[in-house]
Amino acid sequence: MQREGRAQQNPALDLRAPKAARPLPRTLDADLATQLLDSPGEDDWLGRRDQAMLELFYSSGLRLSELAGLDVSDLDLNQGEVRVTGKGNKTRVLPVGRQARRALQDWLSVRPANGDSAQPLFVSQRGSALTPRAIQLRLRRHGVERIGQHLHPHMLRHSFASHMLESSGDLRAVQELLGHADISTTQIYTHLDFQHLAQVYDQAHPRAKRKADK
Repeated sequence: MQREGRAQQNPALDLRAPKAARPLPRTLDADLATQLLDSPGEDDWLGRRDQAMLELFYSSGLRLSELAGLDVSDLDLNQGEVRVTGKGNKTRVLPVGRQARRALQDWLSVRPANGDSAQPLFVSQRGSALTPRAIQLRLRRHGVERIGQHLHPHMLRHSFASHMLESSGDLRAVQELLGHADISTTQIYTHLDFQHLAQVYDQAHPRAKRKADK
């Protein structure tokens, strides 16, 4: 109408398109994560390396680029810590869980060493740093073999964040662990499945609490 000269103002100027729904990240539930990590793998060189990668991804919530960029010197198994460099070249120190420390010790016991502490933590059979693409392919293979579905590194990171938040309820702590600059990025993990919500409701609401058996 405005283009044809039949209207003085465009009434659509103040309209805003609706925001697209932000898809929730895909996660593994705690039982499936346990099945993935506890499934017996090959106890050889490749098996120990891949198990250490799986455990570290889930234990510390690493990004793919962060795990691929780790050097041996970034790991302190005595203190149970790993130093990672994330987005914006920011460094943070993260805890490493007991199972992940054990898997990393198993890997380091067979990993070729040349005495250089700056050598990559995860290497190929040729001794070169494992590429992000190679890590993705190894995880996909283990996902299919162990839990019957494709697995990618960010699914383990998402699972770490979701499980930590459900157990602790501490959004700020999870933000720090993930290395998010903005807490709004972390808030996507505040989703809870309906079953969990129903359990909280049954336990907390005065009119929903179940009476003790008489």
